[in-house]
Amino acid sequence: MTPEAPCLVPSERLHELMPSLSPLLRREPIAVAGPDGERYFLLDQAQFEAWREASGRSQASPRALTGRVDLTVGDVADRLMEQEHRRVRSGDFAEASWHIMRNRLDRHILPAMGHTPIAQVDRQAIEALMTRLLDEQASPTTQSQYLVIVRKVLKLAHQERWIDRVPDLPRVRVNHKPRTALTLPQYRRILRVAKTLSAQGREAPIFKTGDGQRVRFWVTPRYRTLPPDLYALIIFMVNSFVRPSDIKNLRHHHIETVRGAHTYLRLTLPESKRHDKPIVSLQPAVRVYEWLCQQRAEGVQEDDWVFLPQEKDREHALGLFNFWLKWVLREAGLGLTDAHGQARTLYCLRHTAITFRLLYGEGIDMLTLARNARTSVDMIEKFYASTLTGEMNVGLLQSRRAQKKAPGLARG
Repeated sequence: MTPEAPCLVPSERLHELMPSLSPLLRREPIAVAGPDGERYFLLDQAQFEAWREASGRSQASPRALTGRVDLTVGDVADRLMEQEHRRVRSGDFAEASWHIMRNRLDRHILPAMGHTPIAQVDRQAIEALMTRLLDEQASPTTQSQYLVIVRKVLKLAHQERWIDRVPDLPRVRVNHKPRTALTLPQYRRILRVAKTLSAQGREAPIFKTGDGQRVRFWVTPRYRTLPPDLYALIIFMVNSFVRPSDIKNLRHHHIETVRGAHTYLRLTLPESKRHDKPIVSLQPAVRVYEWLCQQRAEGVQEDDWVFLPQEKDREHALGLFNFWLKWVLREAGLGLTDAHGQARTLYCLRHTAITFRLLYGEGIDMLTLARNARTSVDMIEKFYASTLTGEMNVGLLQSRRAQKKAPGLARG
């Protein structure tokens, strides 16, 4: 970084002070304060003369010629993070996304190119980052996400006129893998197994399949037997489209039972992934929710957690559900990964909910489904509908609209 300039000149007085500035520039840098109060350093006599010549022709701003040599990628990244944090405070950007961006900058982007002057970022500098990511065996999706942050840094520098153009970034081909979902027979099978294990009071095995005995078994004895919560959770998630993070945060005051022409739960959940609209469940979610409430011998309070209310550490609660689901999958004879190599976790229950609606929901449109599941039509097409085949909905494909008589035409 260039040291602070001892002389600070307001940009609007630059023309007036030109004659006296040239001698000073031979000895030390001069800082020019723009109308917004930001400083732009004039580093040498040649740059000052270039600015004076340009301003005489077109009244060019000193921003176009100053403050570019000393700013590094790290400096601009800091400015970007400040900008994004203001968006967090105004509610336009998720705090979790801000932390992810910060972590990615610190982990790979800044070590690879943080000290590079922003004006010298070229294909070679980007390749250094890509090589680092490849050495870490980062997936194409992860590589693409890192390049998104780099592009944001460069766009900010271009907007502030610290660089003349945003250099071209390499394109990463991302192959979208279908989300893991259960088939209808698999769904029914794990429900039967979860209900049986809960009723029998069997303990979870303390051995990892194929890997020998656990060095440290983190599930306490009271959680080695399966409570009814998992059985209820499986039905609830497949009939409500919620994410595992929603389950972690779900309290009774988030749920309202609506009875009318249709019976459903209205879930007014905290915002997740920038979506805050209520979710409408299917009717089976109503039944299993009411059944779960009846299982609480101590009664239900509005602020109680819906699932595992006794577990105050909600991250631990989520870990327990994943542990129990793996146990149930093994007992049901289902692999912990699907045919595409994707792990079966709690998320596969949300994916199953969306896939079942695509398969068995009569006439449902993508936009309605996407909004209710708090996602986008693009995400559904890429990750859910991509697994469907025409044969799965052969009845819908072969259906015909009922013939209607044209109005105002009499039979001949």
